[in-house]
Amino acid sequence: MQPTRVLVTGACGQMGRFVVRAVMDAADMELVGAADPAGLDRDIGDVALGHSLGIAVRGHLQAAIEESRPDVMVDFTHPDVVLDNLKVALKASVNCVVGTTGLSATDLKVVARLSERHDVTCIIAPNFSLGANLMMRFAAEAAKYYEYAEIVERHHERKADAPSGTAIKTAEMMEAARGGPLRHVSTASEKLTGSRGGEKGGIAIHALRLPGYVANQEVVFGAPGETFVVEHVSTSRECFMPGVLLAIRRLHEFKGLVYGLENLL
Repeated sequence: MQPTRVLVTGACGQMGRFVVRAVMDAADMELVGAADPAGLDRDIGDVALGHSLGIAVRGHLQAAIEESRPDVMVDFTHPDVVLDNLKVALKASVNCVVGTTGLSATDLKVVARLSERHDVTCIIAPNFSLGANLMMRFAAEAAKYYEYAEIVERHHERKADAPSGTAIKTAEMMEAARGGPLRHVSTASEKLTGSRGGEKGGIAIHALRLPGYVANQEVVFGAPGETFVVEHVSTSRECFMPGVLLAIRRLHEFKGLVYGLENLL
């Protein structure tokens, strides 16, 4: 069986470099291209591995696809460009694995239509960590038994969107498991606007952006006389790579848009 040909978009970023290394270490995959305007014409091996691979980083995605002829594009870029990247890749009949967050419900509908029209698969996951996905699953289960809950998510200071896609997905799963929204606690006098966080499905969501964090989240449930906390802590972006590789390997089992890694677990 021929190895899966992989193009990494956002290849020079923190996550992109981890993806490059993970693909290079996978015997059933071949890194064939890299796209990232920030590293134009640099050798992606020099950027991610410290030695040359003979693969130049391209600044234009369409050109990178035409040059590398990938089976799959892995995208860890920015909320402002991810939809445009997906449009280019899907129209070129390239399967996609996406870890970039910030896509709206309308964006997902566009991706679903393009995936179906061009007969390809697009797996989008707010979080590729096994532990984070178990945290979301356990939080959804607990939501059946508790009326009150809040989410606190903590990410590095360079994360472009807030709240995180993981927090939003968690709230959606909790509301679905409960069959309706939880009970949101409003505050009579909010002296600083936004101090109670955002709200989705009756769940207040608080986003922290500080150096020292990678991607952490806790879901706090409250009931008379007790609190119950489900928490996931990541200490390195390495934890996301098994999920990314799993998505690449299982693309052929699906068609169209797949939203959430839980569909693969």
